[in-house]
Amino acid sequence: MVTDLMTEIEQRCDAIEECYEFLLAYAAKGVPNDDSGQVRDHLRRAARALSGLAHCLAEIARKHRLEPIQKYQSFLSVLDGDAGKSLAALELVLAQSVISSQLIDNLNASIHLRALLTDLFLIDSIFTEHAKQNSALTI
Repeated sequence: MVTDLMTEIEQRCDAIEECYEFLLAYAAKGVPNDDSGQVRDHLRRAARALSGLAHCLAEIARKHRLEPIQKYQSFLSVLDGDAGKSLAALELVLAQSVISSQLIDNLNASIHLRALLTDLFLIDSIFTEHAKQNSALTI
């Protein structure tokens, strides 16, 4: 169902954005290690949110018959690539025995993660505009 997909997309985007915001604050602390495990928790949630994200967005575009569909498919292919690259970076960081503020600062600077966030902001703006025109589409 489309509303279930929209709710799922909102939850995924929230997890990714919350992770990024948490990581910005963590990087600023200058700590040698995350003893609390909060960084790992945020990274894991964001990693789960990234998996299949573009597919969910494509389903929404298809079910709402957003046109021209080829343009959405092309952009979602880009988003999928950025999500895959971001996921690889998150998983690399998660594989480390110690996650320092410096490591997270370097992750935050990743162009892949920044591109993904920009992709999400762009598609959210587009879906929001479509929602104004069609009350059935909300994000």
